[in-house]
Amino acid sequence: MPPVIKLKRGLDIPIEEDLPKIWAEAPQPHVIALKPSDFKGVTPKLLVKEGDVVVAGAPVYTDKNRPNILFTAPLGGVVSAVVRGEKRKILEIRIDVIPEGAPSGVSAGEPGVLCGDPSTLSRAQIVETLLQTGLWPMLKQRPYGIIANPDDTPKAIFISAFDSAPLAPDLDYILTGQEDDLQRGIDTLHQLAPGNIHWSIPHHTPQTSVLRKVNNVHTHVFKGRHPAGNVGVQIHHIAPISKGEVVWTIDPQSVVIIGRLFGKGKLDFSKIVALTGPAAVRPCYFTMIPGSPLCIIPQIGAFKPKVRYVSGNCLTGDNVGYNGALGFYHHQITLLPERDHPEFLGWVKVFRTKTFSVSRSYLSWLFPKKRYPLDTNTNGGERAFVMADEYAKVLPMDIYPVYLLKAILAGEIEKMEALGIYEVIEEDFALCEFVCPSKIDIQEIIANGIDLMIKEMS
Repeated sequence: MPPVIKLKRGLDIPIEEDLPKIWAEAPQPHVIALKPSDFKGVTPKLLVKEGDVVVAGAPVYTDKNRPNILFTAPLGGVVSAVVRGEKRKILEIRIDVIPEGAPSGVSAGEPGVLCGDPSTLSRAQIVETLLQTGLWPMLKQRPYGIIANPDDTPKAIFISAFDSAPLAPDLDYILTGQEDDLQRGIDTLHQLAPGNIHWSIPHHTPQTSVLRKVNNVHTHVFKGRHPAGNVGVQIHHIAPISKGEVVWTIDPQSVVIIGRLFGKGKLDFSKIVALTGPAAVRPCYFTMIPGSPLCIIPQIGAFKPKVRYVSGNCLTGDNVGYNGALGFYHHQITLLPERDHPEFLGWVKVFRTKTFSVSRSYLSWLFPKKRYPLDTNTNGGERAFVMADEYAKVLPMDIYPVYLLKAILAGEIEKMEALGIYEVIEEDFALCEFVCPSKIDIQEIIANGIDLMIKEMS
């Protein structure tokens, strides 16, 4: 039994709504939206044009700076639109899905696709297969949280087998029944970083859980509040990143997809997604393909103007709207009540027991087990950046968050390095943004700091 790593800092947001272990059917999407913005640091170069017919697994665009990294179509169809923004920036490539029976799918025996025991394949064969099928972007590197470089040999690969974010899906429940694909995916990754696969699980995981039956990994047990499930926090406590070092990360469902490819020779991007949030009428689990519009889910119902449709969790997800698409890395959809109007007397009404406050501004702190129907109201606007220890209370990492943020704002590269910019990405500071008394977009500051480091260090 590995020792338990106990984290004393963090915060579990008491948001109302429980996610029952109920399955529901989601129909096949009529359109798939490929969004280059899902991938940090990628400059897309189109390989198709409007009107082209593509099969599942066919490359749609590539990264201009790394043309060997391909982004493929998860389903076959016709390229119906290339949506562009300012300065002709590509926002989406939309594919109208061809109904079943039409040519689609990449199967074993076609170029770039291998099937069988990963231990019989060389590292180069595995890398090439992942690149050609479009699965390579599932591997992200630290520092910076960008797509891993296929030419690198990582110090280690880290997999967080639990999600501690608000209303997060139960990965033990999701992975049950997919044990063979999960283990095959682990064995495949072992060829990329022999003996250096780190697998983190929560302390309350039962002995019969699928999470404890994974082989060929170094298992670590974590106990604590969110962000204990963030892979960046786990890396910090297992093997911190130093300058010049590179580690890779991947989520368990992506490991299953890789295992499915090498075990069955079939490219299948589908994953299990959880519908959550106070505004969700019927929270449940269902199977969905990244890029599918949220509106195809029957449990979401008709469009409601006072609901925010978030791809991902409520702290780090993207506000995509009712017709928006599921993000490439997301396995959760969160529906939040939209509320932005000011409240009469605001924080002066201290005798409230139905409003959550981290700073104990209201009497609700007397009821620690109470859950609240939180909404999108920020209860105030951005103000001066004050020095406070609120960030340190929720960030279980040995860094100075306020000083790091100010170093980024000042553009001080050396100070950013010394203060831990290599160890963090936006999601690690999501709770800091939630508790920020100044209402500052802290995740955007971290993103800008990472962009500056990439530019200066390239």
